[in-house]
Formats: sequence, structure tokens, C-alpha cells
Amino acid sequence: MSTAAPSPAELAELVDVSDRIRGEIEKVITGRPDLVRYTVAVLLAEGHLLVEDVPGVGKTTLAKALATTVSCTVGRVQFTPDLLPSDLTGVNIFRSQTHEFEFRPGPVFANIVIGDEINRASPKTQSALLECMQEGFATIDGVSYPLPRPFLVVATQNPVEMEGTYPLPEAQRDRFMARLTVGYPSPADELEMLERQEVADPLAVLSAVTDAAHVQRMIALVRRLYASDAVKRYVIDLVGATREDAGLRLGASPRAAIQLLRAAKALAAVNGRDYVLPDDVQSLAVPVLAHRVLPSTESRLSGRTSEDIIESIVARTVVEASAPHPRATSGAVG
Repeated sequence: MSTAAPSPAELAELVDVSDRIRGEIEKVITGRPDLVRYTVAVLLAEGHLLVEDVPGVGKTTLAKALATTVSCTVGRVQFTPDLLPSDLTGVNIFRSQTHEFEFRPGPVFANIVIGDEINRASPKTQSALLECMQEGFATIDGVSYPLPRPFLVVATQNPVEMEGTYPLPEAQRDRFMARLTVGYPSPADELEMLERQEVADPLAVLSAVTDAAHVQRMIALVRRLYASDAVKRYVIDLVGATREDAGLRLGASPRAAIQLLRAAKALAAVNGRDYVLPDDVQSLAVPVLAHRVLPSTESRLSGRTSEDIIESIVARTVVEASAPHPRATSGAVG
């Protein structure tokens, strides 16, 4: 696989694909451009996305809209307390006619898997996704089956304070590249939403603008974007600071550093650049890191959240000066 930086033509194609995907999603997710931008960045970084908020604000609509814009296989799982691991990964069925077992794949055998209300399932079932999310394989009865590429899990969850929910295990939260919150729309955006959706299904107006093979090529291009040594050290400094902060009892893992850099590259591409700026890392620090850390007892008692602590770490972490990328003034698109 080539490691050279994307050519101007390849970058232009990458920006065009991301713009078209964003344009389709924004037909149903109004007034939240940053949310849509980060969602597309996670797609192009081939990460898994966790969308958390109260019911009714558009979490599942966002997940469905992303899946609709890409012509690919889509698996849908409604997580419930009685859901079994085999309901996700699939089962072997004995055929009496042939006296052989036939494997029937579950919904994880898809390019995009939508997990609705993931924290309503038991921890055992939640953990069935771990191997799939990290390794790209599902093991059933001792046999490992490769999952299609690209492979992304877009899961929604309600705040754990709500009745009938189970907190995701730390190991599974660490598999999600980013956690985003939808939030309530402004009155003007909510009025626009009412007018658009008063008589029609909002998802019915969406159409696929690319396919799985094209997205996989774009993912490979994103990996080739330029990140200076100073930007990489900045990522390491941010992640390392979470392990030393007195307000946290669990810092971010090395996987967090890898995924923060990959997400920053994807965001740079979405913004029309073939090089990463510290601004890209700063923008994604809370979405990528906050769900991976655990605040200390003192922080919780004082009302400080993980997001507050990550923001304070970003504010005090110094960015090293570095030589500009050769195309920093001419490599941007749009």
C-alpha cells in the first residue's frame, strides 16, 4: 500500500465525497454542522461511533442517515435485556437433509452496523461486540469469520442515569473512536425540522452518494495524510496528561492516541487539507478521549465531568512549534 501523501486530485475527490455525505445527512440533521462533520470524520477514519443523548433528539436518525448515504450492507440491532450474543454474531444450524451445520451470519456481518440503545443490553451481550469492533472478525463455535470492510459500528445509547440501562464496560467504551452528543436543536432549527418532517419520513429524501468500495479507498487515503512530529507529540502529551491528572482515576489508553491521530487526519480531510493541524486534534480531544477516562471520586463529588477535565487538559497543554508542511499554503481544497 502506498504511503505517499494524496495527490491534489485524490484530495479533491476525498473532499467531494465527504461534502456529499455531509450534504445528505444535513437534510435530516438540521442546525448541527459540527456533529455531522465529526460523524463523517469517524467514517473516513474507519472508527466506531457512540452517539449518546436523551430519547427523541435524533440519535438513531443520525445513524440511519449515515448508513443511507453509503450504498453498502447495513445491519440493525435493537438492543434489549434479553438479547443474546448469538443474536449479534450468528449461529450454526444443523440441516437434517445434509447432516451438516450451516452458518447463518448475524447482523454484525455488514459494513455499517446500527446498534440502537446499546446500553439496554446486558454486559455479556455488549461484550460480544468487542472482538468484532477491534479485530474485524467474529468467532462462532471456535471458527473465526472475517467481517466485511469497511466495518463500522454506530451505536446509540441513553444516559446511564435513565431507568433500564447498563453502563458500557470500560473495555468496550475504549473500542469506540468517538462519543458524540446530539443535543436539542435551536427553536429556528426545530421549526425547520417540523416543516421538513410534518408529512414525510425524513430519511425517505436521502440517497446514496457513494459505495463501500469507494469509502474504503477514501479511508486508505486518509491514513496517508501528513502529520508532523510536533502534532504527534501533541497527541501523546494530551493522552499522557490524562494519566497524570489528579481529577481522573483512569487515563486514556495507547489506543486512544492512535485513534485521536486517525480521527484528526480524517477531520483535516473533511476540512479540505492534506495535513493535520493542532486545531484538528483540539476539536476532537473531548469526543475521542472523554468517554475513555474515569473521573475520580473527588471530581464526581465536585460536579466535574470527564469533558470538563479533558477541556482543562487541552487548555494547559502546550503545542510545540514545527516547520510547516510544504503544501500548507497550497494543499487545501475549497
